[in-house]
Amino acid sequence: MRRTSRLSLIPLALAFALPAAAQEAAPAAPSPEEQAMMEAFQKAATPGPQHARMAEAVGTYDMVVKSWQSPDAPPTTDTGTSTRRMVLGGRVMVEEAKATMMGQPFDGLGLHGFDNVSGRWWATWNDSVGTGLMVAEGDCDDQGACTFTGSWNDPVAKGKVTARMTSHWTDANTEIFEMFGPGPDGKEMKMMQITYTRRAK
Repeated sequence: MRRTSRLSLIPLALAFALPAAAQEAAPAAPSPEEQAMMEAFQKAATPGPQHARMAEAVGTYDMVVKSWQSPDAPPTTDTGTSTRRMVLGGRVMVEEAKATMMGQPFDGLGLHGFDNVSGRWWATWNDSVGTGLMVAEGDCDDQGACTFTGSWNDPVAKGKVTARMTSHWTDANTEIFEMFGPGPDGKEMKMMQITYTRRAK
């Protein structure tokens, strides 16, 4: 009889203990500061119209590359291909280029994106003629015309070189990229022009 009465108390004890345990396990509601922080991170991470516009440039392109060593010398002309694709859930575009530069094989890898926090476009570039990194930042208009400023480490001067880069579309499948940097006299000169022509899908 005594054992039975003790067992009969167990459901009663559980009835009081379970709600208390549930209250302890339930996560606390975020504070206003924590809620604002979560919303800021969510806003920063959500692809927007700029990322959708960037995705419109996905495809495979034929490239014609013109390079100038000095402003009064004719450019050299090389050809290649470029493939652009979106990664990271539509947040970043990867560009992979293969070409011949001055008779030598050339591989390049670029990343392009739009930073929701700063409200600016950004780009990076690596290639097989160096081991450094170019980082650029700029602005684009609604028609896709962009102006960037970028820098990299010069292997001869051992210091930073800064260049201005522009790009614009002449039609839905043709983009013109131009790079301007310091010439032999230190004044800005046109260093490179790349014409991208997208192949039909």
